[in-house]
Amino acid sequence: MSSQRIDRIRLSGDVPRHVAVIMDGNGRWARQRSLPRHLGHREGMKSVRETIEGAVEAGIEVLTIFAFSTENWNRPQDEVSALMSLLQLYARKERDDLKRQGVEVHILGDLDRVDDRTRRAVETIVEGTRGGTELRLNLMISYGGREEIVRAARILAERVALGELSAEEIDAEALSSTLFTTGLPDPDLLIRTSGEYRLSNFMLWQLAYTELHISPVLWPDFDRETLFEAVLDYQQRERRFGRVEAT
Repeated sequence: MSSQRIDRIRLSGDVPRHVAVIMDGNGRWARQRSLPRHLGHREGMKSVRETIEGAVEAGIEVLTIFAFSTENWNRPQDEVSALMSLLQLYARKERDDLKRQGVEVHILGDLDRVDDRTRRAVETIVEGTRGGTELRLNLMISYGGREEIVRAARILAERVALGELSAEEIDAEALSSTLFTTGLPDPDLLIRTSGEYRLSNFMLWQLAYTELHISPVLWPDFDRETLFEAVLDYQQRERRFGRVEAT
């Protein structure tokens, strides 16, 4: 089945260069099975692996995954600790496989609140995969879209105060250059799992003209076939970026 869908993708048009994913449904998946929430998060690690391998197979260049939001800090402390431990486990277990697949990992977000052990773990996976050319993987950790825009505004204000920039020179390009995603194309496709229709403070600036695909699948059940379905759906879209076709 996988090879058939890949053949369809290759025949159906442009593959999205940049795919972003909001992983949702770990808690519900666990609750449906009368399991603690942290086991749902752990099971979701398999779906991260499937999605990365599927992205490489489909020819996607950039994959951005919402791993931990600024709002997640407000969850119960035991769940936050479990998520941090899971990030450490992911970094240890997946680094060598990611390097072998040619995946270069980048960590984007405000890491000031992340504990030292988790920060060291994610720095290790960044260093260990540096130079990968098959896929750039962005893991968004302690990230929020509004906070990112506020941070960008502060950076620009500081540059104006220092005389490095005039207020008149601030435009969309200037602001984009101060975001965590500077130098990257905006996402072509956003996938959100578990049937929820929300952006949840994710990449608010970058998603201005992104195509949205809402999957009913809970994240731990998401696999490369589900990714391929989303890509095929994307390939049927007509992207106009606010323009209309000439008549």
